[in-house]
Amino acid sequence: MDRRVQKIILLMEEDIRKSLTLDEMAQVVNLSPSHLYHLFKSETGESPRRYLKTLRMRRAKELLETTFMSIKEIVAVTGTNDGSHFVRDFKSTG
Repeated sequence: MDRRVQKIILLMEEDIRKSLTLDEMAQVVNLSPSHLYHLFKSETGESPRRYLKTLRMRRAKELLETTFMSIKEIVAVTGTNDGSHFVRDFKSTG
């Protein structure tokens, strides 16, 4: 996998609550936003935004299965904006 894409994935994994813009991610790896978008999608099969959402939903699933945290707590920990979006997104992933 391209090292620049790996760097963006590591940034996402470090704090999944943080929502970096495509411009911010592109600056980190010294690419234009459009170049990063296409490179990221070709390497992972998903856009950066979709990839982050997938990471968040995987983490939420793990927390639901292994903790007694409430949905509200999981929403906060995963960086999802609100409970209704979280539930909809969670159902659609799986």
